[in-house]
Amino acid sequence: MPKKVPMRQCLGCREMKPKRELIRVVRSPEGQVSLDARGKAPGRGAYVCRSAECLKKAMRSHAIDRALGVTVPQELYETLRLEMEALPDGTE
Repeated sequence: MPKKVPMRQCLGCREMKPKRELIRVVRSPEGQVSLDARGKAPGRGAYVCRSAECLKKAMRSHAIDRALGVTVPQELYETLRLEMEALPDGTE
């Protein structure tokens, strides 16, 4: 039987995609918001495609803020954007 691929919805384009193709933004139990490249960090997660366009859409609609239940500061969005550009594109 084929292994089930976990699917998650991108907060930018609202499309369901395999979890491994998305970047996870996580709010830790302490309230810290960061990028979770491995997808294993504890806390509440929100997913965004690896495209700057999806991140922009999610920022404009405050979708990440709503999903994580916190107001994400503008500096953090900038950090996310820079980290996103530095990440390998995940295509193996």
